[in-house]
Amino acid sequence: MAEANQLKDEGNAYFQSGEIDKAIESYTQAIKLCKDKKVLAIIYRNRSACYLKKENYTTAASDASRAIDVDAADIKALYRRCQALEKLGKLDMAFKDVQRCATIEPKNKTFLDTLRRLGAEIQAKLKTTFSTDSRVQNMFDILMAEEMEKDKIEKAANNLIVLAREDAGAERIFQNNGVPLLMNMIDSGKPAMMLASIRTLSGMCTGHKARTMAILQMISIEKLCSVMAIDNEELALATCNLFQCINDSLTCGDKRIYGKEEAMVLDSNKDLMTILLSLLEMVASKKVSGLGRDQALNLLTKNVPRKNKKENDHTKTLFLIDHGLKKILKVCGQIPDLPDQLPMTDDSQLIASVLLTKMYDDLKCDPERDNFRDVCDEYIKAKFDPKDMDRNIHAINVISGLLQGPFEVGNAMVGRQGVMEMMVALCASEREVDQLVAVEALIHAASKCSRASFIITNGVSLLKEMYKKTKNEKIKIRALVGLCKLGSAGGDDYSMRQFAEGSTEKLAKQCRKWLVNPQLDTRTRKWAIEGLAYLTNDADVKDDFVEDEPAMKAMFELAKSKDKTILYAVACTLVNCTNSYEKKDILPELVQLAKFSKQHVPEQHPKDKKDFIEKRIKRMLKAGVTSALTVMVKADSSVLTDQTKELLSRVFLALSQDVKDRGTIVAHGGGKALIPLALEGTNPGRVKACHALAKIASVSNPEIAFPGERVYEVVRPLVSLLATDRDGMENYEALKGLTNLAGFSEKLRVKIVKEKALPEIENYMFEDHEQIRRAATECMCNLVSCKEVQERYLQDGNDKMKLLVLLCGEDDDVLQIAAAGALAMLTAAKKKLCTKMTVVSTQWLEILQRLCLHDNPQVQHRGLVIVFNMLNSDDSELAKKLLECEIMEILSVIGKAEDNLKRQDSIDVARMCLVKGMDLGLIKPFTS
Repeated sequence: MAEANQLKDEGNAYFQSGEIDKAIESYTQAIKLCKDKKVLAIIYRNRSACYLKKENYTTAASDASRAIDVDAADIKALYRRCQALEKLGKLDMAFKDVQRCATIEPKNKTFLDTLRRLGAEIQAKLKTTFSTDSRVQNMFDILMAEEMEKDKIEKAANNLIVLAREDAGAERIFQNNGVPLLMNMIDSGKPAMMLASIRTLSGMCTGHKARTMAILQMISIEKLCSVMAIDNEELALATCNLFQCINDSLTCGDKRIYGKEEAMVLDSNKDLMTILLSLLEMVASKKVSGLGRDQALNLLTKNVPRKNKKENDHTKTLFLIDHGLKKILKVCGQIPDLPDQLPMTDDSQLIASVLLTKMYDDLKCDPERDNFRDVCDEYIKAKFDPKDMDRNIHAINVISGLLQGPFEVGNAMVGRQGVMEMMVALCASEREVDQLVAVEALIHAASKCSRASFIITNGVSLLKEMYKKTKNEKIKIRALVGLCKLGSAGGDDYSMRQFAEGSTEKLAKQCRKWLVNPQLDTRTRKWAIEGLAYLTNDADVKDDFVEDEPAMKAMFELAKSKDKTILYAVACTLVNCTNSYEKKDILPELVQLAKFSKQHVPEQHPKDKKDFIEKRIKRMLKAGVTSALTVMVKADSSVLTDQTKELLSRVFLALSQDVKDRGTIVAHGGGKALIPLALEGTNPGRVKACHALAKIASVSNPEIAFPGERVYEVVRPLVSLLATDRDGMENYEALKGLTNLAGFSEKLRVKIVKEKALPEIENYMFEDHEQIRRAATECMCNLVSCKEVQERYLQDGNDKMKLLVLLCGEDDDVLQIAAAGALAMLTAAKKKLCTKMTVVSTQWLEILQRLCLHDNPQVQHRGLVIVFNMLNSDDSELAKKLLECEIMEILSVIGKAEDNLKRQDSIDVARMCLVKGMDLGLIKPFTS
């Protein structure tokens, strides 16, 4: 018992000093050793207080209950349990506890206030519950009535959706036997009723595991799959959303505590596995519509591969490869022009390719990747059949899908013996469908230079022949795109032109003609953009395209259309036109060495120089490129891959280079569009988007550029650019952006501090680079009005205050204005800093005198404000010291000066200082 008491006392000491974790540890050890019930109750009560501090309310309530079990009148334990239960949402139980406390101590103001507050909250909750009950019942009465107007029924069904989004409403619908009614609505076959039912179920399943499990038992997964399989876009999307809500609830994505019912939930893994298998069945089923198939693929893409590679468990991906890879490959191989194919949309094959990419990227080791390739190889080999051309083109189309997805796997398949020869042979086939599939495969295969050189040797003449002879526009445009891609195999290297002078311009001109032709279908015009995506590597083509405003506007309109498969090609074209692709710096010494050793040296096209790029950007902005980019960023589709996001970020950064253009970008919603790009995607893409955000934030009014709450989302991307591995321009513009935000509102200053930006900003105040040091000091000047920043300057053992004083002594006017401004605000806010300023540096007085004598009115004004703050600091010795030195003379000269508009602020402050000196008795007025 002696040891238990000692541990208890240790815990008390730790609690008093704020070391809560150590206090919990001491109390826990004491509980194990203690055998006295009364002492044990005290320890439990004390540990309950610790858990309240840690916001672990469930354990806090449990510990308080153990203390109450020993002594039912333990008022401290009762009140602590009341606090914990209130936080857990159990208001009625919390009310009983505080009621007992008030009975024991009827004059305790805290208990009485809590009693009143909880009573009011319980009344409000009951009112809401009863009103929800009545609303739910009204909706049910309308829906179950046999003779009711159609409009009223549909309105009631839609009202149920709204009620289901509130937890109280969802619970009432469930408790009032609403699920069978929703099933009847699904069985009605009326699209509006089915849609309302599915959306209501989504609300009921959101964030409540127990309710979700119960609903799944009543409405089978097969039933939901059959609804998603219907050829109705709204129903397919709504059912997809319902499956996502179910998945999030069963995987505990929602952290809310719902009480006893959660304890009754059985293991949900079986249901999750059933959903996964059902979605795989949908992928390859002929009974499923193209829209339903797309949503099944989207669900697999979103929920199977790991979102974060730091997670170890990727068993779902391995399971998907074993049980579903061949089914996904089957989707890739579908040819709509042939009979007996799966129902498909224009996006289906690309969505399947995206899923294949994510699965392949999720694999951890070479054996797993080898297995993926082997399954693909086995599937493709099984499809090749010399007697059945339909099977052959299916196999080639699968390879096309892989080339658009995990390129490494597709490239390996193309390398198999006879595959390239088969593609070339199909191009020469008399059947148009064979030519169509083969040309597309050749286009995708030519992404690697080694493959491109093979096709240039073997396929260019074939593609030209097809282009000239065919009357089928679909084949014609694909053959042209094939030629475009081969013509751009040298990239932006001017010396590696594949075709004769002027050929690429002719190809591009034809692509632009198709692009602006409204009579052609969207898919055919999309291929025209694919062609331009390759050809715009050539600077002449870029210039011609940017000068053709109707063609540019036609591309932007297509980018805003429903067909999101077009996004990547549009993004590539824009990256080429703005020259925002990754460029390697070539050292002149290496160029000379390459020439000496007769190696190839890349050459830059004359029209790829800075002034040409700037002109192109101006034309693109005028044509409305920003509004097209903002629509592309909002695309809610798995087709918007991380690579596409990176390309869009690069374009935004290129567009925002000129300060004059940033207002146009903001006016078309570019500021808002950059935020998701800065938070998601590849690392280079996020950095580019953050940099573009910094450029906009540094010169724009935050209220206009990032309206509403979005402005707070901008802080984190800007702070990420302060890392030491970012380049100087990124650091500088991030600091300028943060300076602008910090000057806007106190909330934003607090947000910047919370994002741990202060240490980085302070580091850059020591920077050798003049502009970065200046920007960091300006940022700090705007932040010092924040209380947390002021506390940092009050702390002992750091050079923060000294640095500001020394920066005031620099010769840079802008730096002096920022540093002196920060000092002026700090000394006004915290009087102790006035004294601290005199201790941190022996040069403080000399620097202060220089500030007060400065030619720049702004610097002088700030110096005089610092003097005024020091006279007001309640430190009589400091005030005496100031007025016994040259400062007194300076104040007298400035104060006696005639009023001057340019220096009036300084004159006024100097006079205030002299008046303060007289008030302190340190200056005596002249007597007659």
